[in-house]
Amino acid sequence: MSRSIPVIDFDDFLSGDQIRLNQFIQAVGDSLKDIGFFALKNHGIPIDLIEQSYAQGDDFFSLNEDSKRKYLQPEIAHQRGYTAFGIEHAKDNPAPDLKEFWQTGRSHESTNFTPNYPINVWPDDTVPQFKPVINELYCQMESLSLKLLSACSSYLGKNEQWLGEMTEQGNTIMRIIHYPPLGEDTPEGAVRSAAHEDINFITLLVTATADGLEVMDHDGSWIKVEGDARYIIVDSGDMLQNLTNGLFKSTTHRVVNPSSKSERRFSMPMFVHPRNQIDLTPRPEFVSMTGGESKYQSITAGDYLHQRLVEIGLATSDD
Repeated sequence: MSRSIPVIDFDDFLSGDQIRLNQFIQAVGDSLKDIGFFALKNHGIPIDLIEQSYAQGDDFFSLNEDSKRKYLQPEIAHQRGYTAFGIEHAKDNPAPDLKEFWQTGRSHESTNFTPNYPINVWPDDTVPQFKPVINELYCQMESLSLKLLSACSSYLGKNEQWLGEMTEQGNTIMRIIHYPPLGEDTPEGAVRSAAHEDINFITLLVTATADGLEVMDHDGSWIKVEGDARYIIVDSGDMLQNLTNGLFKSTTHRVVNPSSKSERRFSMPMFVHPRNQIDLTPRPEFVSMTGGESKYQSITAGDYLHQRLVEIGLATSDD
């Protein structure tokens, strides 16, 4: 029988009880070491804000193609604004993913670092409430991500700000994804999101509007992640795997096609990124904890991101 991903209670982090906090830290770290995924309950993000965000996404993706394509930004590797249906594909999979999406990043300022990420664009003329709603969700999700990174840092034996400080003024992105109904002309082998791993430190995924997410277990079988509006799904990505020499796993996952071709699906992941200058070379202490041999490359976060954007079709090697 297939297992489920762990469910962890964020109330334990907020409780003020050191025993419960320690249990939370242990559960987060153990989950990312084992399967690289967990579901977070009592996360504090208002359900009505999530629903409003999906409604704004629906309003935007319901626009005609010409209106949406005004916000295409291939010159910045589609890191902001609109990315059309069929552009992105999984690494080593030529078939395009069956989705379109909008990406937004940080819009608030920090005095400590000079930003090295693209400026946001917004569909103010066509969907005027899109910016305030999505920006509010972004800010609340980013605040939650820093608390989760503090737990990860503590689990790794570092000060609780260790990972969070690396993400300050990083290119953290929230993506609003629309998976349209499947047409009769769907390319052979194309799925909503082919098997892949996330690029970044951690991903926070508010519950999608329909099922379809599956996570690969150690034996190659697929764990179905059931939709539950009370949960945010959290996973560790390639950059965190690289930094920890594989102590934290970047696990393969996918979004399968629905049984009904008429079914639409929306989802909203936040990809938490370190600053481009951060060195992702596996740290010696983690190398010693994972067999004594460095298994991953020495590379900066910016170069790693560009390398992966090329592999999935969002950038070219000349960019």
